[in-house]
Amino acid sequence: MLKEFREFAMRGNVVDMAVGIIIGAAFGSIVTSLVNDVIMPPIGLLLGNVDFSNLFLTLLEGEIAGPYGSLADAQSAGAVTINYGIFINTIISFLVIAFAVFLLIRAINRLQKEEKTPSVEPITKQCPFCMSEINIGASRCPHCTSQIGGLT
Repeated sequence: MLKEFREFAMRGNVVDMAVGIIIGAAFGSIVTSLVNDVIMPPIGLLLGNVDFSNLFLTLLEGEIAGPYGSLADAQSAGAVTINYGIFINTIISFLVIAFAVFLLIRAINRLQKEEKTPSVEPITKQCPFCMSEINIGASRCPHCTSQIGGLT
């Protein structure tokens, strides 16, 4: 059983998946920092110095009665809160990650499309009289002997 597990774990796609998860976690921390440290401060400033991470609703006050100045104060007092500001930050993080993945998939699809459709010049054309396929450079159709173009 241990040998089977080792063979399973060392398969190429499992190792690739593990690498993807590790890089995804690192990318997630970068996006979290981008949202919390770069995107949200200007949005909060535009909305009147709002710090989204401190937006919460107190359901039940803790040992120390509120109102609480920040989420950290509420949590240290043992209050039960709904942390909708953190939820907003999480939604924005998701949207940033989803947009980055969209751009990545879009670029991959474009590369694959370019590989599938090589630019090839046509070597044949259709005779306008008999609709037979003829050489692109032909001036007379070999099937119906009509003059196509070129010499008159």
